[in-house]
Amino acid sequence: MTLLNAPEYNERKERRKVGLLIGAGVLIVLAILVGMGGFIKGHGWFFSNLPVERRVDKFFQALESKDFERAYAIYWNDKNWKQHPQKYDYSLARFTEDWTAESPAGGPIRSHRVDVSKTAGDGTFGSTIIIGVTVNGDKRLFMGYVRKDGTLFYPSTYQIQY
Repeated sequence: MTLLNAPEYNERKERRKVGLLIGAGVLIVLAILVGMGGFIKGHGWFFSNLPVERRVDKFFQALESKDFERAYAIYWNDKNWKQHPQKYDYSLARFTEDWTAESPAGGPIRSHRVDVSKTAGDGTFGSTIIIGVTVNGDKRLFMGYVRKDGTLFYPSTYQIQY
């Protein structure tokens, strides 16, 4: 093919090519903003900790409503815990006592707000998530979540500055 036989300019094809390049650039910038935004706001890379934060929120909602059996099921990530209570050395009676009279909040939990979460441990997204919760208006608690089995634990091995 010589210069005299060059293909005809296709404006539609060129516009499509430019549009795809601009779209790819916007998509990359958006992915970076979402990824960093979750980290900066305290909800994990790409907001990956939000499902765990919702789970902890449900745990504290159950404690507020004095539904200790549901809270216990969330704590152990086992809806059928009643079928095998011997599996857990931390009994429901002790759990109920620990979250009422012996509560880390200094009494029954009346209100809560999940504030922040951070990953800890090995791997890109960590093996554990630490969730900071404000209870009864002024007391800060740090719950832990184990990614491997979905269980919660208190007290957390880490505390978060926020």
